[in-house]
Amino acid sequence: MAVGNVLIGQSGGPTAVINASLCGVIEGARASRKMGRVFGMRFGIEGVLGDFLLDLSAESASTIKSLRTTPSSALGSSRHKLKEPDFEPILKQLRKYDIRYLFMIGGNDTMDTIHRVTEYAGSVGYEMVGVGAPKTVDNDLFGVDHTPGYPSAARYVAMSVQQGGLLARDMQRVDPFTVFQTVGRSAGWLPAAASLAKRRPEDPPHIILMPERPFDQATFLAAAETAYKKFGFVSVVCGEGITHADGTPVSASQVTDKFSNVEFGAMGGTSAAMMLHRMLTNAFGWRGEFQVTESLQMCAADRAVKRDIDEAYLCGCEAVKLATRGEGGVMVTIERSSKRGQPYRAKFGTIPLKKVAINARPMDDKYIGKDGMSVTKAFYDYAAPLVGELPEYASLTIKKARA
Repeated sequence: MAVGNVLIGQSGGPTAVINASLCGVIEGARASRKMGRVFGMRFGIEGVLGDFLLDLSAESASTIKSLRTTPSSALGSSRHKLKEPDFEPILKQLRKYDIRYLFMIGGNDTMDTIHRVTEYAGSVGYEMVGVGAPKTVDNDLFGVDHTPGYPSAARYVAMSVQQGGLLARDMQRVDPFTVFQTVGRSAGWLPAAASLAKRRPEDPPHIILMPERPFDQATFLAAAETAYKKFGFVSVVCGEGITHADGTPVSASQVTDKFSNVEFGAMGGTSAAMMLHRMLTNAFGWRGEFQVTESLQMCAADRAVKRDIDEAYLCGCEAVKLATRGEGGVMVTIERSSKRGQPYRAKFGTIPLKKVAINARPMDDKYIGKDGMSVTKAFYDYAAPLVGELPEYASLTIKKARA
């Protein structure tokens, strides 16, 4: 391809490391002889439709470098679902700015956007290469070992449950249970990450509820009662998307987004954590807490994992390398190359955008305990190298003194 300009967008929910991928794309594009000016979509594809592009070529090298450790989505995000009338005005804008390289950083819906835009451009003879860089804290993108953003969000969850668990343990005479809710619509990767905080049977979490297993109230209450009798308190972690056996969300929300996804905890509904809180209070008369941190899991830079930052950045760099070789229509993937028991190693690969767009990746059965409310050692082996070491806290030997 002849030299052309670059357009970059971010879409969907942010992560603590999505801007590291943005930095990788910008720095890679600036260093490429095949790429000219670099533009950024303001608020995703809506910025293209509204002719609101940012001139990233005008930004200083130091500002771009600082993106590597800046949380949230620096360009602004969007959840706009493309409709047929959108394609012609999008192509008009691409021609206007001579965009020949399209990069977007996001999840399934974002990969669908790149795929559809590049397919349309090709159908009318406009030459353009589109490459996706993965992003999602949910960790549910098809074809990857893990997604940039997941390790940092998983660390946030594990540390929150670890530290909140100390509070729950010591406040058990006041609030004998806590319910911590994670984001992740249909995947249990984030609630499962709470297990990394557990070193002894009494350590939180005691119950992990994942969307991959149907929620049964009687089984849940029995498990809570057992934990209470053993430990004096109950620590519950749940995914926001847990459902009953008939598919009804425990949150009971009927609000959906533009992609027809249920908005868990949205206005008009409630959260899964709130519903579990009510069940426990009604069944046992206990006081307790529910903790719904929502987007904090997606932007907590103070808990970002260095490996996550580095991999996110390199995904952006890899996307540029692929584009300069004319390898479009793909998303960069992270593939674990180390075997079980070996130090963590990973490499990059690719997967067609259309495969990512139509598939999701729930937790593998091998990672979920037989009781459906715990995880296996295989999950710990998978997740621990991504999250890193957690803090060690002192624990008193509870032994009654004698006079």
